[in-house]
Amino acid sequence: MADVTLRPWSPGDLDLLRRANTPELMDQLGGVETDEQVIARHERYLRMQQEGTAFQFRIQIPGHPEGVGVTGYWQREHHGEHVLEAGWSVEAAYRGQGIAPAAVVAMLEHARAAGETLPVYAYPRVDNPASNAVCRKAGFTLVGEEDFEVKPGRMLHTHVWVFELAAAPRA
Repeated sequence: MADVTLRPWSPGDLDLLRRANTPELMDQLGGVETDEQVIARHERYLRMQQEGTAFQFRIQIPGHPEGVGVTGYWQREHHGEHVLEAGWSVEAAYRGQGIAPAAVVAMLEHARAAGETLPVYAYPRVDNPASNAVCRKAGFTLVGEEDFEVKPGRMLHTHVWVFELAAAPRA
């Protein structure tokens, strides 16, 4: 896997979100955001991290301390059960190098080390082979398909993947 380092989300990471606010990267989240929406999301990441309800990370690779992507997890409900949801995004210039799977594995290891035991879900669109491959490479299990509301009124048809944090760590 790629050589990645995760750094906790910080006030200086706003530009990373701005660089990721492209049609290609934001399609999974319901589309490009206005700058005000990007700023609000950045502030939400910081607030939720302080509250302990979500953890976002800047993905760094050698030579790129400014970050080349984002990964994280947050609390949500899945069919009435408390779970964690995982997400990630890697800038287009750095895709295909194994960065996203390595970052997701590192994020899952962080969650386990932090004492998280809830199952972690991911919901990539069924027509997104790259994100589905990240789930497979990171050790998630495909459990089905469903329509997933990414924003109020914006539904996507997704695969449902789950990773059991409470299971024994990968060797």
